[in-house]
Amino acid sequence: DPSESAAHKMFSCFYCKRCEAACSSGVKLTEVFTDAKKDLLELGFNGPGTTSTTQMNCARCLICVGACPHEARFYHEGRGVVVDPAKCKGCGICIEVCPAGAAKIQNSFGTGRKELMDRASIFMATHKSAKAIVFACNWSYYPDLQASTLPDTETRDKSYEILVNLCGGRLERQLLMAPFLYNAWGVMVAVCPDDKCEHNGNLRAKELVEDLRHTLKSIRIDPERLRLVQIPAGDKGKFQAEIDTFVDRLNTLGPIR
Repeated sequence: DPSESAAHKMFSCFYCKRCEAACSSGVKLTEVFTDAKKDLLELGFNGPGTTSTTQMNCARCLICVGACPHEARFYHEGRGVVVDPAKCKGCGICIEVCPAGAAKIQNSFGTGRKELMDRASIFMATHKSAKAIVFACNWSYYPDLQASTLPDTETRDKSYEILVNLCGGRLERQLLMAPFLYNAWGVMVAVCPDDKCEHNGNLRAKELVEDLRHTLKSIRIDPERLRLVQIPAGDKGKFQAEIDTFVDRLNTLGPIR
């Protein structure tokens, strides 16, 4: 029977599709979850889980409505910007585009800006060989790589840290620039190939990174210290090769002075 516990779990889905990748029968489980969320809503059960919400400081500019790739946000006369929990996939693009910071995801499970910035800061402060922070898209290749990642106790001297940011479209300027304040030598952003991102977040990430590279150049920091790569789904070999190449380049450039 439907319950608050079941609804909480269902609305906490990030649509990462790891379950679909593991399903030997090829069942489109996320489609089943979406239908289940619709049924739960009709029965009076709601998230928000990973569903984005709109705070009181919303200016009703409707930028988030136009930016949402899933048409989950709409304007309601009297209620303002409303989110359809059954359509929202927690990609977080609305968070990145909101000028007022009114779009929030209540349960980010460690993928929010503050959590990622804290992890980057801790890594840079606790690893002597730390040089790079790598932001990885959850939907493309990360699940395969995660399965082969060694425990932190065995990688004390690693030179880079991989942080999962869900979708490239969710990346913000402050988040990408923060590692440099923590003495990182460089930052790499890995996203889906063109036409492969379900949320079109890779295109937003490319524009953001290119803009920030110009910013770095204007303050006399080599723009090569900020790099974006596009990785086909599940290609952990290419992902690792790109990281190794980036770290080698950083070793040539040296620390920022």
